[in-house]
Amino acid sequence: MRVYIPTTLPRLAAAHEAGELGPAPLDAFGVTPGLREWYVSDDIEELEYAALTRAAGASLRMLAGEPAAARRRVVLVADVPDAQVSFDPDQPLDPAVLGAVRLAGAIRLAKAAAVHVDADDAEQDVAAAAAILGAADQGDDDARFTVDGAEDHELLWYGMQELPGLIA
Repeated sequence: MRVYIPTTLPRLAAAHEAGELGPAPLDAFGVTPGLREWYVSDDIEELEYAALTRAAGASLRMLAGEPAAARRRVVLVADVPDAQVSFDPDQPLDPAVLGAVRLAGAIRLAKAAAVHVDADDAEQDVAAAAAILGAADQGDDDARFTVDGAEDHELLWYGMQELPGLIA
């Protein structure tokens, strides 16, 4: 299964040094039956994009808890054996948990497929969204608008060979 693992630049740098992202279990996102049902689509690229978007949202949540981290959402992409992925097949169609999976093992970076990261020009919007995420969760419409503004930025794709330049 292709999985999308939310992280931050400091966590990615630590993973680069260690050679793996961990420790397990790791929370990630993938194309689960619930995600397929919610999006009513058979287009795998569209469904994978939805899982990537959910992982980017989880990365934003991580940033809210890491004030010293660069204000850029980060998602590591990896293909893992199905046996290492678990999810609740009876999970309700709650938009907050669609596509959520748990990985039983750490992810070796040598086996990762790519990493997606916000461009520099997204940092201001991501910083504002991370700072106000709690208010958005409480139903503040202005805060939700700010969070949505960060989500409007597309993550850039980087090959794993580009990782040293990203974390430098």
